[in-house]
Amino acid sequence: MFRIFAAVFALIVATTAHAETPNPENWEAVLGEAKGETVYFHAWGGETRINAYIAWAAGEVKERFGVALKQVKVADTANVVSKIVAEKAAGRDENGTVDLVWINGENFVSLKEAGLLLGRPWATELPNYRFVDEEGKPTVKTDFTVPTDGLEAPWGMAKLVFFYDTARLENPPKSMPALLEWARANPGRFTYPQPPDFLGSTFLKQALYELAPDPQVLMQPADDETFARQTKPLFTFLDELHPLLWRQGRAFPQNYGEMRRLLADNEVDITFAFNPADASSAIAAHELPDTVRSYVPEAGSIANSHFLAIPFNANAKAGAMVVANFLMSPEAQARKQDPNVWGDPTVLDVAALPKEDRARFDTLDLGVATLPPEELGKALPEPHASWMERLEAEWARRYGAGQ
Repeated sequence: MFRIFAAVFALIVATTAHAETPNPENWEAVLGEAKGETVYFHAWGGETRINAYIAWAAGEVKERFGVALKQVKVADTANVVSKIVAEKAAGRDENGTVDLVWINGENFVSLKEAGLLLGRPWATELPNYRFVDEEGKPTVKTDFTVPTDGLEAPWGMAKLVFFYDTARLENPPKSMPALLEWARANPGRFTYPQPPDFLGSTFLKQALYELAPDPQVLMQPADDETFARQTKPLFTFLDELHPLLWRQGRAFPQNYGEMRRLLADNEVDITFAFNPADASSAIAAHELPDTVRSYVPEAGSIANSHFLAIPFNANAKAGAMVVANFLMSPEAQARKQDPNVWGDPTVLDVAALPKEDRARFDTLDLGVATLPPEELGKALPEPHASWMERLEAEWARRYGAGQ
């Protein structure tokens, strides 16, 4: 199960009649229907720069298209999934409270498998989808190995990148075994966010990839036997690492923001993020010293895309499409990739853009701590979504008590 109980699945029927879905192939009609709508966008609200970017986008879609965009800040997208499930169970097939949701991974899989997303491949029919780099960035078409089937619009790229302060550390460890050895020599100087925080869970998946006997098995759904065999080295590693962590592993930061502050306050020497430009963005915002630099593990690091989805019962379906289309535009994508704004890499094929749009990206200064694309190393695909669910549950069973 991906955060949805089997009993709830039984309440969901594929034959439910839905209100007529706007057709993106008739874009003028979508724009007309969207005008005057209010789109409630449920998005993670834990980063000031991201919230500011969404506020900018809200001003743009209001002025250009007459669509009001309201961010509903969430701490865990699983709670949004639960809200949509509850509305379905209560028979609320129209006028739902969620119009657009920032999503990927097991949360997307949950909604897709339950039939709780807009029931047509709307995303690939949006006007700006033609700029998306399907060939060079194949994760825009699959979400944790599951085909998106046009049910979510790609919004940004992510790759796990580690950061360290060169003023305190000269040669950071570039593998999980090396990290353990380094932690033995430097106890208390490393930590990671407490799962199920997405970044903490990503650290577990990165370590699993590096330590698993057969990483290819991670591309398939996990079962009891494969999970036990593939994760045994991971939990042996964590058992040894945790006493060497910040606060001896008896407490964990709750999110990346707390981790970044620990690095800035000289409480840890290494941190990480799911955005290659994050360190540069933090330096530009005076949240990290300008001596911080980036690196990636020698074996490669977890990479994925993140998306925008529309629930089956969204109240403002046309407005949600207009917002998603704008957020995929070269203008919005270039602004998002600017480290002084957010620094989130684009899903677009920049080389194929018209000259004036290509210039938006060519003139970006990606920042002093951002690795160039050729130095970002191998991209490790996300495991099947079932692995994250099991990892989080087993982590909580082993280490979560008393946190």
